Amino acid sequence: MTAVISRSAVRAAPAPPGRDVFIDVLRLFGMALVVLQHWSMPVLSFADGRISTGNALSAGGAWVVTWISQVMPLVFFAGGAANAISWRGSVRRGGTVPAWLAVRLRRLVWPVLPLAAVWLPLPHLLQALGVPEQPVVTASRLAGQLLWFLAVYLVAVAVTPSMLRLNMVYGWRVPVALTAGAVAVDVARFTTGLEVVGFLNIALVWLAVHQLGFLYADGRLGRPWVMALTGYGLAAALVAFGPYPGSMIGMPGAAVSNMAPPTIALLAVAFGQIGLALALRRWIVALAAWPGVARVIAWAAPRMMTVYLWHMSALAVVTGVVVVGLGVSTPEPGTSAWLSGWPHWLLMLALAMSPLLRCFARFETPPQASPYAGGTARIVVALALAGAGLLVLTAIGFVPGTAPVLGAGMLVAGLALTWSAPRLQPAA
Repeated sequence: MTAVISRSAVRAAPAPPGRDVFIDVLRLFGMALVVLQHWSMPVLSFADGRISTGNALSAGGAWVVTWISQVMPLVFFAGGAANAISWRGSVRRGGTVPAWLAVRLRRLVWPVLPLAAVWLPLPHLLQALGVPEQPVVTASRLAGQLLWFLAVYLVAVAVTPSMLRLNMVYGWRVPVALTAGAVAVDVARFTTGLEVVGFLNIALVWLAVHQLGFLYADGRLGRPWVMALTGYGLAAALVAFGPYPGSMIGMPGAAVSNMAPPTIALLAVAFGQIGLALALRRWIVALAAWPGVARVIAWAAPRMMTVYLWHMSALAVVTGVVVVGLGVSTPEPGTSAWLSGWPHWLLMLALAMSPLLRCFARFETPPQASPYAGGTARIVVALALAGAGLLVLTAIGFVPGTAPVLGAGMLVAGLALTWSAPRLQPAA
């Protein structure tokens, strides 16, 4: 990897201090593909009060699709570039680290509050209406599992000012060091059998990808086709000769997951994906300039987080009606029935998503607030509370009990700490 990230690399034009349409497209493409994958994967059936779930991508060689469809690396890469641009813009305006973090935390956490407000009472209501417990618990867990991304991304945001300083001094050496750490973690994990060691890679892998976004923002990522071939080539070698499965998402019954926790095989695929995206950058930007595409981007950008947070709720609605209510199981993956029914399945999910989008997109942007003036210690506490709340909801979901209420309470408390009382102007 180091061969294609260097000071002598062919330099792209540095990203302007405003919006970068390439980064916007990557984030939208990433979120759209996440939704499409989550809506297409489930293999569902219902019998004896229990819903059974499978994964369509576990059939045959369908796991190859995940080398493109597992786009969280692109989302973290785009997030790194966006955070670099945002932080540097804040510095030019005289902003401080705590004030910038307060704004970013509010934007991440505010859209989660309506999700919690709906899902905390919803399982109790459904069970009171006679819906079997197991499907309700399954849906309640899945509604919260999506929040893992926000929990990890919040960490990346929190360390952005510090990691940008390291980037200025050491450049490409920072992601290389993070990658070396990820390799050491995987070696320890697979040689000792201590799976818990692997969870250190949640920070190392995703921060390495996030750091590549900084290098892009500096115009320091070059030779994209070499990046793509190197990344995908390393991933193929790791899968062929190492302990890594071919799929870049977790599969039912698999002994090892490349995603939870992330492995260096996923990091290699991330490197390949980023290289491929950079190689296509000129065409992506040109496509985004088309009037029709530009209108779609302008419409989707302020709704992106809402779609991500609520698309599993739409899946729960359609599953509840079709699979649980009507007893219609999804067809066997890859069959003609599955292929012909897939567009209709997606249409039903899109129709279920539409009212959710109209109702909750208004929460995408937090209310206007006075500039944060609470200091560093207070914002650190706010970040810790919000991160802990997201982790609780990720691990447990909205399953009836005290833990989800506690997790939501942490989110509210962390969010409250980011607001400062308006400053009174002295009387004339």
